Amino acid sequence: MTAALFSPFAVRGVTTRNRIWVSPLCQYSVDKRDGVPIDWHLVHLGSMAIGGAGLVMSEATAVLPEGRISAQDTGIWNDEQVAGWRRVTDFLHGQGAVAGMQLAHAGRKASVHPELGGPLSGSLGMEEGGWTTVAPSAVPFPGYAAPRALDAAGIDAVVAAFTAGARRALEAGFDLVELHAAHGYLLHQFLSPLSNERTDGYGGSLENRARILLRIVRAVRAEVGDDVPIFVRFSGTDWVEGGWTVEDTATVAGWARDAGADLVDVSSGGLVPGADIPVGPGYQVPLAEHVRGAGVAVNAVGLITEPQQAADIIDSGRADAVMMGRQLMREPHFPLRAAHELGVDVDYWPPQYRRARWR
Repeated sequence: MTAALFSPFAVRGVTTRNRIWVSPLCQYSVDKRDGVPIDWHLVHLGSMAIGGAGLVMSEATAVLPEGRISAQDTGIWNDEQVAGWRRVTDFLHGQGAVAGMQLAHAGRKASVHPELGGPLSGSLGMEEGGWTTVAPSAVPFPGYAAPRALDAAGIDAVVAAFTAGARRALEAGFDLVELHAAHGYLLHQFLSPLSNERTDGYGGSLENRARILLRIVRAVRAEVGDDVPIFVRFSGTDWVEGGWTVEDTATVAGWARDAGADLVDVSSGGLVPGADIPVGPGYQVPLAEHVRGAGVAVNAVGLITEPQQAADIIDSGRADAVMMGRQLMREPHFPLRAAHELGVDVDYWPPQYRRARWR
């Protein structure tokens, strides 16, 4: 028996073995604060490749030191980090998974305390190793330190950093890159009128607010060539009156596709605290479906936890793939169980584990 969930997904020069993909999952585990991934990242991501995921995405990986959410985040701004990530990608490829890197800059939500197992809370003080954050406008995220508004040179530097990060990601063995424009981080801060109060060419109209993202897409496409897929993660909506909407997402996703992006990863929220979010099983899937209706390939996220639920999303044409986070942390071998429950015979059980296959 076959199921669309377990059919290959081909984009440019890359094909995933199935459509169960690993969401970027921040681990806040780089204790040396140098951005170099450690054994934790190898085992954490490697376990999901062993478990049968088609695409394994890195955590939000900063393109600049000041773009880290916390000082314990991974980075991709130097050669030492490239070497550290190469250990991870070599293992992922050895298990048959495609390796993706999410390139990120946290903007005004950078330089905060990581709280493993809980929410991030409060900015790091300078005496704790914190730094001055940047944003489109000098408007702080509530409860965090005020950022510095980027000038034209600063915007150019961010574009250059994403471009260099994409080049280093390929050097580190990644097969594709994703630009993080969601969850209230820097590129989302430019997109949303709630955080972007600029009056120059990067503020005001939707076209202006999307300008930096589209510059980055074009620059990264030129850097990585024609065979490497580029994804963009959007927050489909801010869930707040007067904020970023799913219609905005569909429009800008189309512009991003025309600029060289291949697929959009549709999440939601994160720009402002206190948004009224209707959390429940599959609650963000309608956002992905709306964006896909504009002629853009999408993956869906958001409390997708059961094999039949995931299969139905693909079979109904609501999304081209699903990304899972918490479920894969709970159960790294979920894809292998899902194949069994859906009656699909897959050939990528690790030889060391074949004695454990369900009969």
